[in-house]
Amino acid sequence: MLPSIDRVSSLIREVAKAEILPRYQKLTAGDISEKKPGQLVTTADIEAERILTAELAQLLPGSVVVGEEGVAAEPGRLAAVAGEAPVWLVDPVDGTQNFVDGKPVFGTMVALLIEQRTAASWIYEPVPDRMASAEAGSGAFGDGERLHTAAPVPIAEMRGRLSGRTAKKLEGKVGSIFNERCAAYEYLALARGAAHFALFRRLNPWDHAPGELLVREAGGFSRRLDGTPYLPSEIDASLLLAPDADSWQALRARILEFAP
Repeated sequence: MLPSIDRVSSLIREVAKAEILPRYQKLTAGDISEKKPGQLVTTADIEAERILTAELAQLLPGSVVVGEEGVAAEPGRLAAVAGEAPVWLVDPVDGTQNFVDGKPVFGTMVALLIEQRTAASWIYEPVPDRMASAEAGSGAFGDGERLHTAAPVPIAEMRGRLSGRTAKKLEGKVGSIFNERCAAYEYLALARGAAHFALFRRLNPWDHAPGELLVREAGGFSRRLDGTPYLPSEIDASLLLAPDADSWQALRARILEFAP
């Protein structure tokens, strides 16, 4: 039997209030380091993931935890995503740069994989204390209210998440473009109907499995850019999300035309 959505939600909240929020806008130089050049990690990331790893594993005996910081320290842990055991994916502070900069645009993301498919997911925004969650086949909810993606509109009216050269090439080819530097917030924008589409180019599972399920359960349409379903174990791919299948096809054609 899987842990309840509410039990995991409570755990995430507890950890964020104990390890993340007390450090928000109070980080010292000793709290910040680089995993790789330009990739920051903070004490909040490390401590939150440490506790979540221990507690989530206890909630589901036989499961394993694959966290962003754990994989950074030991890359071989990532192989568990393609294994047979249930897997918890953890991104303790998604949007670490924003967190370091003192901006409230960051979140904690968790997903549970069963047989390599996302069975449930959670995205928590610590500053406003808002929780969103989804269970496969049961819908997506934000603090008890059902979430719904935006209604389809013409491409010229679509607001979407793009980054880098893709954003530059598609400027003026879609309605408007945004990039929060935080997948948690970007997926939430789609699930809440505040944006129409998003394109992600590299798919670390802790960054995308939670939000991809949330958007699908809120009514959105999701496929890799080659048209195949998203799988958390496949990292070197591109993921496109849209309000429905027709919008997805139209967006895909526009993207491949201008920014393949």
